[in-house]
Amino acid sequence: MTEIGGYFGLENNVGQSYHNSLIALNTGRNAFEYILKLREYKHIYIPYFTCDAILEPLKKLEIRYTFYSINDRLEFQSFNNFKKESGILYTNYFGLKSEYIELLVTKFPNLIIDACQAFFYKPLPGIDTFYSPRKFFGVSDGGYVSCDKTLKDTFTHDSSFNRFSHLLIRIDKGAEKGYSNFKANEDALADLPIRLMSKLTTTLMNGIDYQNSLNKRNENFSFLHSKLKKQNGFTWIKEDLINGPMIYPFYTTQKNLREKFINHKIYLAQYWPNIVDWVNKESNEFKYYENILTLPIDQRYGKEEMKIIIGIING
Repeated sequence: MTEIGGYFGLENNVGQSYHNSLIALNTGRNAFEYILKLREYKHIYIPYFTCDAILEPLKKLEIRYTFYSINDRLEFQSFNNFKKESGILYTNYFGLKSEYIELLVTKFPNLIIDACQAFFYKPLPGIDTFYSPRKFFGVSDGGYVSCDKTLKDTFTHDSSFNRFSHLLIRIDKGAEKGYSNFKANEDALADLPIRLMSKLTTTLMNGIDYQNSLNKRNENFSFLHSKLKKQNGFTWIKEDLINGPMIYPFYTTQKNLREKFINHKIYLAQYWPNIVDWVNKESNEFKYYENILTLPIDQRYGKEEMKIIIGIING
């Protein structure tokens, strides 16, 4: 029965999620698990350059996995290192490798695309793809799956209200005050069973202005790239192909820049600390972990904030 009256809830402009046609689950890693269960893979190739959370569903389902390395374009070092009957996970890094994925789908029938860093990437027909919206928007959880089949299992809705404290604290007291709550929420997402996306997260995802987010990200990225491309070690970036990227990856060996940003209260995520334990210091992956500055370009910011970022780099 529908409730009428009583106290007010959160206001939200109800629209439609960007990935409204996809399967909406409770986390990105569970979206990956959904694909693994559906395809019944016995073995998966995964990149060294990824989050250790990707191992959670593999271990849960007792699926064997083999790491592979990437080159200076964040692409496969060779096409000859993979057995085609195995699943192959490839990450759409920062939302900038969509063109390369179009090449991969012609070569590997069991490709799985990790689009957790590429929310605005449109899944290709028949190619299993999964997403994590909290990397792009103010929600605490959620995941989407694109695949041409569905599991027969029946899943209940997750509950999210107890995971929003860091988002609320940030509004009232700032990001620094809410960071410990943010970390606690990250930890709470581990080992959750597959559930449907919570009604709270679904409602919030239905109220986002996706076109504004897409436009802002593209504009901010383009502005930074126009000023920094001559200093950026990632010379392969194609500005004309950007489509709502997650961040601007500034690959530099310039020392102490990360500390300078922290001193200006500009917080840059560092992907991914587990890599230190997985690879040697001469590897591409270690160099990327050490030297990529993940400059924020999302919908909260505009040209003035981009100028501040450029000033810190060139100051």
